[in-house]
Amino acid sequence: MGSRFQVEDRFADGAQYIDGRLRTGTSGRSHTVVDPATGEDVLTYELASTADVDEAVAAARRAFPAWSAATPGERSDALHRLASVLAAQADDLAHAESLQCGKPIKLTTEFDVPGTIDNTAFFAGAARHLQGQAAAEYSGDHTSYVRREAIGVVGSIAPWNYPLQMAAWKILPAVAAGNTIVLKPAELTPLTSLMLAQAATEAGIPDGVINIVTGAGRDAGEHLVGHPDVAMTSFTGSTPVGKRVAEIATATVKRLHLELGGKAPFLVFDDADPEAAAHGAVAASLINTGQDCTAATRAYVQRPLYEAFTARVAELMESVRLGDPFDPATDLGPLVSHAQRDRVAGFVERARAYATVATGGTVPGGALADGAYYRPTLITGAPQDSEIVQSEIFGPVLVVLPFDTDDEGIALANDTPYGLAASAWSRDVYRANRATRELRAGCVWINDHIPIISEMPHGGYGASGFGKDMSSYSFEEYTQVKHVMYDNTAVAAKDWHRTIFGDR
Repeated sequence: MGSRFQVEDRFADGAQYIDGRLRTGTSGRSHTVVDPATGEDVLTYELASTADVDEAVAAARRAFPAWSAATPGERSDALHRLASVLAAQADDLAHAESLQCGKPIKLTTEFDVPGTIDNTAFFAGAARHLQGQAAAEYSGDHTSYVRREAIGVVGSIAPWNYPLQMAAWKILPAVAAGNTIVLKPAELTPLTSLMLAQAATEAGIPDGVINIVTGAGRDAGEHLVGHPDVAMTSFTGSTPVGKRVAEIATATVKRLHLELGGKAPFLVFDDADPEAAAHGAVAASLINTGQDCTAATRAYVQRPLYEAFTARVAELMESVRLGDPFDPATDLGPLVSHAQRDRVAGFVERARAYATVATGGTVPGGALADGAYYRPTLITGAPQDSEIVQSEIFGPVLVVLPFDTDDEGIALANDTPYGLAASAWSRDVYRANRATRELRAGCVWINDHIPIISEMPHGGYGASGFGKDMSSYSFEEYTQVKHVMYDNTAVAAKDWHRTIFGDR
């Protein structure tokens, strides 16, 4: 598994993967991947230029006719081989993900990498189940049916919080459906996206089907979104940047898939199991150091449980172990960068003017002083319309607010522009069922928060975007629908002509 030297050696030929090989970017500007746990440099590479993006799109366009013409079985076999290659490289992938993100190694080994392998296996199977509609006579002497076809070159942009999984969520449904792809990972965390593309080549997926361009968003990213030969754009990231992506994509009228920000509510009714809810809130708010768009960020607790719940969550947060991501005992690693840590700290510092920081809210010193660490933070007493309640923080911060009636709790939970995920905690099946109906979110958990599975869709409402990742819903989004119609009589066209123009 990788030391800094091994990472540098592996990417000595550059951090762009175009037409089946690594190459150096040509922008004339470099970027350094930094280990957020130590502040040490991991890899310095040349960023992609717009010319590099053009080359990657051209490679994907050349590969598209043959790849889209491959049978579903052939694409399925290739993805099954990719799953096997990824499984063989699981330790290296987990190490690289922890190194570039600061994730605890137990998270990458137990969640990120196995989840990616499972996703690969799912879409390998899904490739053989891309179905249109059976032929039938819907119009007299004509037979109609529907074909689902690949769209073309897909241009995707992935975020830095789950680099490997987000790359997989973009790449797998696209290529399973017969598309080719150019993916731009975040500049902070390109390592595992590049390793995934290399693994695809090793698995026998043809050159040009999967390309990676690692460049700045305003240069490489915007050029990729606006490229006239890119038929679809898929973006995961913040809502403000998603609006900019949509603006650019509209100019070329391309298919658009946006998975944007979240501000997930965690709704605790007074008949909930209080210990389960408290443990769930801590796990759901601190997963990946809170850098998760579905993380619990707003806990609404019915008044009878509020004081005890708040005290127990504070106690559990104070027991969380911050430390070296490669220590199996570590519960919480650093944020992805010092800039992100400072952004999170800024939210908390501004909140002190109108709310109470019940625990946390500080940067640890000692052995962790050089890393981008921030203590788990619990905030109480914040107004519903305050910044800390309404804005996406993307850090280890949970706000707890009380409510009285069920109507009030659901209304508060729905009172942000976002709608990606939510959870409700109750032992009453009728209360829980009401919550699943009335919470405005793309995913609603009952007595749990965070788990996802390959077979089920992930995507939001409102400012959280549109489109689905994972599942057959995602797979179908990477296809276009064609209606095919046959004249079964060889005279129907003549009859239409007579109907419209008369006998001539």
